[in-house]
Amino acid sequence: MSGEEQGGSGQQLPKLRLDELLDELQARIDAARGTQDRVHSLLEAVLSVGRELDLPQVLRRIVEAAVVLVNAEYGALGVIGDDSRLSEFLTVGIGEERRAEIGELPSGHGILGELIRHPEPLRLPELSDHPASYGFPAHHPPMHSFLGVPIRVRDRVFGNIYLTEKRGAAEFDAEDESVLSTLAVAAGVAIENARLYEETRLSERWLRASAEVTSTLLSGTSGVEVLELIVGKAREIASADVGMIAEYVTGAEELRPVLAVGPNAERRSGLVLSAQDGFVAAALTTAEPVASADIERDARTGEGESQWAGLGPVVAVPLGAGGKARGVLLLGRLAGRTPFSESDIGPLLGFAGQAALALELDERRRDAEKIALLQDRDRIARDLHDLAIQRLFAAGMTLQSTQRFVDHPEAVERLSRTVDDLDDTIKIIRSTIFGLRAHGGGTKEDSGLRGRASEAVKACATSLGFAPALRVEGLVDTDVPGEVADHALAVLGEALSNAVRHSGAHSVDIHLQCARGELALTVTDDGCGVPAGVARSGLKNLEDRARSLGGTLTLGERPQGGGTRLVWRVPTGSARD
Repeated sequence: MSGEEQGGSGQQLPKLRLDELLDELQARIDAARGTQDRVHSLLEAVLSVGRELDLPQVLRRIVEAAVVLVNAEYGALGVIGDDSRLSEFLTVGIGEERRAEIGELPSGHGILGELIRHPEPLRLPELSDHPASYGFPAHHPPMHSFLGVPIRVRDRVFGNIYLTEKRGAAEFDAEDESVLSTLAVAAGVAIENARLYEETRLSERWLRASAEVTSTLLSGTSGVEVLELIVGKAREIASADVGMIAEYVTGAEELRPVLAVGPNAERRSGLVLSAQDGFVAAALTTAEPVASADIERDARTGEGESQWAGLGPVVAVPLGAGGKARGVLLLGRLAGRTPFSESDIGPLLGFAGQAALALELDERRRDAEKIALLQDRDRIARDLHDLAIQRLFAAGMTLQSTQRFVDHPEAVERLSRTVDDLDDTIKIIRSTIFGLRAHGGGTKEDSGLRGRASEAVKACATSLGFAPALRVEGLVDTDVPGEVADHALAVLGEALSNAVRHSGAHSVDIHLQCARGELALTVTDDGCGVPAGVARSGLKNLEDRARSLGGTLTLGERPQGGGTRLVWRVPTGSARD
């Protein structure tokens, strides 16, 4: 080899080496630039995620950023619920039509469940090769490469990011895993901030609602209106579909709804809740909110209990007043919705306390009104006794003494009749005084025969077109046994019904008298009377009632002529079957 050839070869070797070095340097520059771009993209993703405070938007941004950062075809973020299953599942890369074809979203089995059970990064070149994999549902797109990392919020695993189908490569590499793990850390911080912001907003809404309820309570609004406000606010803030307040029935181990709102509210308001029901009993006995993710499958509820029909998540909160629960506040979401979270349930105990206070205040208000009514009745009774009776008695005494100075027989007879009328009037007033003092004018069930008869007459006034006249004599509220009073009211109702339907009367007089161990009910009208041959099925019932009590029924014309006079008499000394 000549010297010239050796010199040429020596020049080529350094040149080749220089080209290789330049290529390697360019590759490293490109790699560094790529790494720089990726770091820049990661920082952008972190900043983008951290800018959001609305939790659903934060979760959506996290999975979208993850897909872009590692160049994946599909991405998803699964939120882990209290039952260690997926309570939410957000996807990227699968259209709405394809999602609808796939059907129900995953709940946390297979590979997805593997990350829940073992919250560590998982990278697979082929999904189907993993022992936990058991395939995809129908219409699901094919997936091979897989990368998943957990998202931790403080010390708790909030959920997982799942990515599949690496674009431009057979599988995800270690750098992809590192980038995604870094994003997951930032995601945990963003989720925590969003949750704190959401809890703060939620607390403000509860505080505003509590202030509104307190203001309404102090304004003297009726208890029912306050309860409607409480249930309405609780449903709105806790995002519930159904709201109900049920109160203990006096002397029974059951609760009856005071108020029910939402779907099927009318049906739910007629149901009775057993205080022994495991779910309700848990809230009553622990004095703490009790939640169920799916009430129809909850072991604490009996099978086929209709009050839970159509509901999924339910929370029961005791209505505590004076250290003892007087009922429960129930909030429910329709089947398939997400369970109530701690932030939903936390403020409910104090809010339910306001509902208990509303019930307590309404009860106290009714008691105060009843006491005021009793005091007013006592005043009227006292005035009647001290003023009216004394004057009538004085007038009677004066008339009796006047008889000695009257010689005309007819005048003497009229004076005697007037004195007797005054005596009868005094007896009626005394009976009225006793009735006023003995009964407080509460509900129909609590009032005596006098009040119940008056209510029956008032109820009939609209149908008749006029108000029947009612006269009550004697101690009907004390001397008439409860069974006899019930029969008498049934007879009165039938007699008034006949007057409305058949008589065409323009006036009806009712006389209810209790004297000498007998109750007499007389109903007189100026109608057309009872035609001959008419069916007497209703009157037969009245006769049977009288006969069962050892009494009689008399039906005829009124003394003035025309119309009908019905007299129903029964003894009050004892009620016989």
